[in-house]
Amino acid sequence: MCRLLGYATAGFNVSLNAILGSENTANFRELSEIHNDGWGVAQLADPAEAPYIRDGGAPTPETGTKIYKSTVAARFDSTFETLANEPARGALWHLRLASSNLPLIMENQQPFYANGLSFIHNGDISDANGRNIVTNRSYPVDHSILLSTGGRSDSAIFFAVILEYIGFGFPLDEAVAQAVRELRQAYPKSSYNCMIQSEDQLVALCAAGREKTSPRIVEIYDEYGRGEQAADYRVMRYRALEDENGDPAGVVVSSSGYDQGDWDVLENDQMIVASNRNGTFRLRSI
Repeated sequence: MCRLLGYATAGFNVSLNAILGSENTANFRELSEIHNDGWGVAQLADPAEAPYIRDGGAPTPETGTKIYKSTVAARFDSTFETLANEPARGALWHLRLASSNLPLIMENQQPFYANGLSFIHNGDISDANGRNIVTNRSYPVDHSILLSTGGRSDSAIFFAVILEYIGFGFPLDEAVAQAVRELRQAYPKSSYNCMIQSEDQLVALCAAGREKTSPRIVEIYDEYGRGEQAADYRVMRYRALEDENGDPAGVVVSSSGYDQGDWDVLENDQMIVASNRNGTFRLRSI
């Protein structure tokens, strides 16, 4: 039960503060008053070194992925401000509210990273009796792939299922769609809102099993005097980015919770597939 934000540009580096503005960045960060079980970010950027140089270890990368994760709430972590000013051509930001009392351990902080992919998820994958998928030891997930995610949560299992479909040869967006179709057979009412980022693409999906906010989420937000922000809890919105000349230059996608007045709604069971090389993006259904 988390807050998500991701963006992809037309191949140039730009910071979160530049994309949202400092006020909205601060408002997004302040959601960690509620989503206070840690936070993380995965940023793509071109390294300062030339790519493919053999320097005694692996060749220098063409794209560098920087990942930061913490069990401290973002509002109390000074690194958030530093990284919000860090330019990147693509990034995923995650504020965590742990699902079904899953433990507050570093292994469960997001973004997860495996096989060159960063992944974040907002949802609690549980059955009608509230039993989380992590307790379902018979669920047919490849445990070697699950181990590669580094996580132990329902979100890690979701990521592992996506990785399985990528291994079967599906492109990134279709692998996400296939994973949701599979998981919904056993957990039809769960939320699969997520974002996944490769060195070339950002895929952002809205796939909420219940479009109406659950009473428990409303109760949590009410405890902080922010109940009005729970009304569109499952909604995701997006806004096209423009460069200094007003030309199309990418897209930013985000969960709700702060001012998104001129953003478009990403409909349920709809995803954005964006390039972080040229900034083009398209919408598709799952």
